[in-house]
Amino acid sequence: MYSRILHRMREDVRLSRYVMTKHALEEMYNDGLTIFDVENGILRGAIVARQKDQETGEWKYVVEGKTVDEEDILVVVGKVGASGVLAILTTYLA
Repeated sequence: MYSRILHRMREDVRLSRYVMTKHALEEMYNDGLTIFDVENGILRGAIVARQKDQETGEWKYVVEGKTVDEEDILVVVGKVGASGVLAILTTYLA
């Protein structure tokens, strides 16, 4: 499910064509995650849910994957904004 958007998200990560919100960076650091963990979660994870952003009406996608060391499961929430850039909105340990 959502294979097209997951492919797009993975391609954006491979090309470093994404931005992280301040909130996503704060949550990443608070949970002891690295940018490599976040990228790995997207590259090897799966979309488990789609949600409608209450403010913009855009779809955001919940990706569940593993950290680089494969010891923890993390969640990454992202969307492709109007500008066409992947925005990582938040990330956290599951």
